[in-house]
Amino acid sequence: MCYNRLMAIAEMILWWYTSGWGVFIRKLGGFLSSVTDFFSMDSLVRTLFKPFRQISAEAASEHASLDIRFHMFLDRLVSRIIGFFSRLILLITGTILIILGGVLSLILIILWPVLPLTPIAGVVLAAIGVVL
Repeated sequence: MCYNRLMAIAEMILWWYTSGWGVFIRKLGGFLSSVTDFFSMDSLVRTLFKPFRQISAEAASEHASLDIRFHMFLDRLVSRIIGFFSRLILLITGTILIILGGVLSLILIILWPVLPLTPIAGVVLAAIGVVL
């Protein structure tokens, strides 16, 4: 009975320091990929200067008056400016989250081998009288 428990602990430790680490790294990579996909960073960059939800500012016909042409030009210009700034804010937000996620992922990857030792460290710290 004791032998089976020791084997289970040995297998758990073996998994933790071999394939478990790889699984953890792949999951963190998937998380960063999903953040990039959520913000559609490539699409935001590609459409940075395109109009924002432009529904009424279509091109003026050649028979339209100068006043109507100027009004439609201003509609398109304002729509492009709004689109630019809204996409720029999303790009900046997405970039910040990707950088924070990358830094956090790197910290977690570095802490992965130490994590199984934390209960032992907790017992030792409690034994010497450290209180949080």
